[in-house]
Amino acid sequence: MPAGSLFPGLILHSRWVPVSRSQPAPGESHPRAGRLLPGLATAAMALAAAFLVHWLVPVLPAMTLAVVLGVLAANLPGAGAWTAGRARPGLDFAGKHLMRGGIVLLGLKVSIMDVLGLGWLALVLITAVVVAGFGGTYLIARLFRLSPVTSLLVATGFSICGASAIGAVAAVRRIRHIDTVLPVALVTLCGTLAIGVLPLLVHPLQLTAPVFGAWTGASVHDVGQVVATAQTAGTAALGIAVVVKLTRVLLLAPVAALAGTHHRFSARPGNGTGTDGAKLPPVVPLFVLGFVAMVGLRSTGWLAEDWLEAGAMLQDVLLGAALFGLGSAVRIRTLLLTGGRALLAALASWLLIAVLGLAAALLIAG
Repeated sequence: MPAGSLFPGLILHSRWVPVSRSQPAPGESHPRAGRLLPGLATAAMALAAAFLVHWLVPVLPAMTLAVVLGVLAANLPGAGAWTAGRARPGLDFAGKHLMRGGIVLLGLKVSIMDVLGLGWLALVLITAVVVAGFGGTYLIARLFRLSPVTSLLVATGFSICGASAIGAVAAVRRIRHIDTVLPVALVTLCGTLAIGVLPLLVHPLQLTAPVFGAWTGASVHDVGQVVATAQTAGTAALGIAVVVKLTRVLLLAPVAALAGTHHRFSARPGNGTGTDGAKLPPVVPLFVLGFVAMVGLRSTGWLAEDWLEAGAMLQDVLLGAALFGLGSAVRIRTLLLTGGRALLAALASWLLIAVLGLAAALLIAG
């Protein structure tokens, strides 16, 4: 089944028009910039609201709120016409290009020294969780008759780092921006579900704080969702949760490289082009190399804490705007009518990764 048939209501209601190559008159904005401005301004206002709610209710991650606000904007009367009309070019730009900038800056959160500090057994177990979670989630999605493209993106997002991983692999595989909307919605939904469900299981399962933290880091999708979940068990849980999670994030680069390599072989390229004559993307896109460079820079210890905080803030702004843009393409009516199988596949995948993560956590910190 084609990827687009999963979400037939998700269509772009505006088209890009060719931009004149002539220079704009003095004082006149560039035509393309003028098309992007309404959507980018809308994303900026929504992001400010998301940060405000997060400040008032810290347990709600700002990135999750950005997706939720995007979905609300797409489905409320009046706002839906705006996000599907004049604001659409800018929102699509945010969902694609600002996402890549956020992925680059995500590397500033990962220190190789912190990752190695977990020990080799922990590294092997975390890698095994990612590999098994990726393969198992892909098989589950295919069993629920989701398309190969959607299955790939869902598996990537659930096993590594949520929407950031989905954006990276979509770029490597030249997957259409519109086909990333459903996987992002599913990974956000299940990650939000973890915030409420996992803390309730601490006492029934008799988990210590370090084990709960390792479980959270190994099984929850987005970094912000990991923090929101683990902090319910205190600083001991939060510390190990973040390191385990960032170890999963570090695997984004090799997974993107493997996805790019597979894409080139499956396309049977000739002179750098696919079977349709289109130029193939690089095996490792520039923004993934930027992510690796930021990991290396963070690992040197050269950056002062103020620079790291500024990078984290900018990363939240870029990813938040991107997630609002993606959320604004979700039509709830279409999701209810056509996304039932996808939702069941996501819940089954979430349960699988939770079980795998718990097993690894018991071995790492038990």
